[in-house]
Amino acid sequence: MTESTKKTSRSKGQMIAIIIAALIAAIGIGLWAYQLSAGFVNTNMRNLDSWGLYIINFMWFVGLSAGGMIISSAPKVFGAKGFGGISKVAVWVSICCTVLAVAFVLVDLGGPQRVWHLFAYANMSSPLMWDIIVLTLYLIISIVYLWAVLRLEKGKGSAKALRVLSAIALICAVMVHTVTAWIFGLLQARALWYTALLGPWFVSSALVSGLALVLIVVVALRKAGYLELKQENIVKMAKFLGIFMAVDLYFFACDLLTSGFPGAEGATIVAMLTTGALAPFFWTEIILSIIVLFVAFVPTLRTTSLVVCASALAVLAILCKRIQLLVGGFQIPNISYPTVLTGPELSGGGSSLASLSSSLVYVPSPLEFGIVIGVLGLGALLLLLGIRLLPLKPAAEDN
Repeated sequence: MTESTKKTSRSKGQMIAIIIAALIAAIGIGLWAYQLSAGFVNTNMRNLDSWGLYIINFMWFVGLSAGGMIISSAPKVFGAKGFGGISKVAVWVSICCTVLAVAFVLVDLGGPQRVWHLFAYANMSSPLMWDIIVLTLYLIISIVYLWAVLRLEKGKGSAKALRVLSAIALICAVMVHTVTAWIFGLLQARALWYTALLGPWFVSSALVSGLALVLIVVVALRKAGYLELKQENIVKMAKFLGIFMAVDLYFFACDLLTSGFPGAEGATIVAMLTTGALAPFFWTEIILSIIVLFVAFVPTLRTTSLVVCASALAVLAILCKRIQLLVGGFQIPNISYPTVLTGPELSGGGSSLASLSSSLVYVPSPLEFGIVIGVLGLGALLLLLGIRLLPLKPAAEDN
């Protein structure tokens, strides 16, 4: 097969993928419109568990956005060697994930037409408002940063100015995950959330999942012939993935020990995670994390395709952590009821799904799953359009 034929084949494959992603996104928009018209009663969220799958994904994608920005900006800030010219692709992945994080907040709102109220009647003492401001700045800075990198590549702009912008982007990447953690960590009424470790824990988890996602994307693009990347750069990223995962598990162990030490009030939380309703998610996270560490720290394994598998497992491990955090915060009631409280009536397929796990206070409805898949389709569409239309390929000298 000639090079011209290969390019034509890749182009056709890209277009097919773009069309499929667009159709999935369109279906998601249709389901969202139904949710807005029919009401949130068609979800499994209720007064006792007012956040659900949408906010889980919001947390997850805020974290996924970290890896691209940090591995792109950190080498420039500290004058270190990068990862083989993947900077532009990594930043675009970060931008796409940030857009999806915002999208999940919008679908969680019952009246998105009143978003302007957030700014017209802003409560600046609320961590929610802090997160809106930081997330907006983060998205703007990410776009400006990508523009600056592309401009410098064309011989325009200043390398010194880009380094300053890299420092700002790096600080903002850390802050956006810290402030997102404070939305939960400053709620004293929720025992699982109220911990000073939540800020650094969110940052460490973001480094794990974000770097893992970038690894998956760049290896897939190398396989598709979109870019060339030396194996040593893959190995380097795999090493960092192992280090980030070890730090994340360390924070988790510290929090569990502090909560569950004999006589501590958090023993109920530890029991809920290790042997209770959330045990499947807890032990899945632990097992997947150990596998990731094994692949990342064994030299003969991190040079194989197992690195991509380990990266996918790392992303799933952090998703399990996000599920534990959000559902666990509602799992233990924070008020006492004078009478026996029965669960809320759920409509349609929501009740059948909830019956599969009656021990959990919340299980998403089919509508919620459908909308999430639609948003993921939007993310795939943005990623593919960027790869097709933007000059994200690394220069030959970068490799």
